[in-house]
Amino acid sequence: MLPEADVVFGALNAEMLSRAKSLRWMQAIEAGMEHVLFPELIKSNVVVTNMARMFAPGLGDTCMSMLLALTRGLQKTYIPQFQQRVWKRDFNLVELDGMTMGISGMGGIGQAVATRAHYGFNMKIIATDAKPMAKPIFVDTLREPAWLMDMIPQADIVVCATPWTKETEGLFNAKVFGAMKKSAYFLNMSRGPLVDEKALVAALKEGRIAGAGLDVVYPEQYPATGAYWQCPNLLMTQHTGGFSPGRQIRLMGLLAENVRRYTSGLPLMNVVDKQRGY
Repeated sequence: MLPEADVVFGALNAEMLSRAKSLRWMQAIEAGMEHVLFPELIKSNVVVTNMARMFAPGLGDTCMSMLLALTRGLQKTYIPQFQQRVWKRDFNLVELDGMTMGISGMGGIGQAVATRAHYGFNMKIIATDAKPMAKPIFVDTLREPAWLMDMIPQADIVVCATPWTKETEGLFNAKVFGAMKKSAYFLNMSRGPLVDEKALVAALKEGRIAGAGLDVVYPEQYPATGAYWQCPNLLMTQHTGGFSPGRQIRLMGLLAENVRRYTSGLPLMNVVDKQRGY
């Protein structure tokens, strides 16, 4: 059916694209494009749209739940104690109110985290983003990616919400973790390869940062022999942070709206910059 298709919902490979002579638009089912884009598709005239921002509310909730578990003693003390039926109070707890959160990437996920942190916990938000954009009202400072190393030492919480591209792979490395406050927390809501695993493991084991929460790791599935399992004060979910019934409604809603726009000759939502990769 590919030679007759004007639109594809899903993904293609190079061989399939070569047969899709009439293809004008591909609606991807994912937000991240690292496994969707390939050279022939990038060079083609096919418009690619993604599901960016559809996963953001769940990921915003996941990010804040991880942070609360780390700062309020749930991860380190109370969940293990519940399993062991041990009563022992932990007074070494941390308040989020008034902290500074540094966010790398102010797309849908970054903004969902920022709104929760600012309006829910009175946090000061500082951030970087590669795309020129108006600074949201809930963000104190928004700068270009080159400002990252100036941002890191100011932050009590560092959040990775940057897309995975060749330029961002390994972005969070020993230099970044070395510049973080000893009392700071790191959260990755994007993709595993943005983080240098050895550097994060060393920072956690040596107590150079206070804790970390990871919705994503690399590779997936993460092996039982992986170093993260042995890290103190580390939380991991399994790339499920964006899931919820509401997400399904948003996915269907975006597809339906884009079909309406396509058939009416209107600009599509969530058009991917194929050269940038997101």
